[in-house]
Amino acid sequence: MFSLESFHHEYETSTADLVIRERRFRFFVPTSLDRFVDQADVFHDFPLWAKIWEASVVLSDHLAAMPVDPERRFLEIGCGMGVVGIVAAAFGHRITITEYNSDALNFARANVSANLSADSAADIEVARLYWNQPQLEGRFDAIVGSEVIYKDTDFEPILKLLETCLNPSGEIILAEGFRKTSLEFFRQVSGRFDISAQKKTLRSKGEAFPVILAKMRFKVTE
Repeated sequence: MFSLESFHHEYETSTADLVIRERRFRFFVPTSLDRFVDQADVFHDFPLWAKIWEASVVLSDHLAAMPVDPERRFLEIGCGMGVVGIVAAAFGHRITITEYNSDALNFARANVSANLSADSAADIEVARLYWNQPQLEGRFDAIVGSEVIYKDTDFEPILKLLETCLNPSGEIILAEGFRKTSLEFFRQVSGRFDISAQKKTLRSKGEAFPVILAKMRFKVTE
């Protein structure tokens, strides 16, 4: 059984503060990435989950502003340390957050415990999910993710996951950095989905970070 005590015994952590719509959150983050990196091949399974990405902040803010429907089920893919899902639950949404990496799941569980009241925590579930073999109960009304389109080899698994886990009338909301892979993904799936996208800019410490916020729905076939 997970506990914060065992988590802090296992990991060296720092904290990162985030304010979304005047609500303050404090997330546990790894103090160092060394233990999570394969020193023989640093690019193999690099711990991208161990950072609060600008796109995650943009998506968190977007979900926080959405009207709450207690019947609507959200699924977050590639949740990392749980930032987006925790914000969503704190603002009243019912969400399942998922990752495949065991360390990321532990950080997500710790951050749920640290940031959510018992009432809000009842609206969030943390689960392991492999994109190639999505095994979750039922379908979801919305699937969300931030910085999940990194490798073109993930295009097919993500598309399969969306088709398997999303209600036919459901919505997908993705926040992605402006990269060749993310732009190519949206181009490739444009025949399957209606896509509306807008550029969001997150400004922090004098820097500007452009983010694509894309909403997708299955095309209606006659």
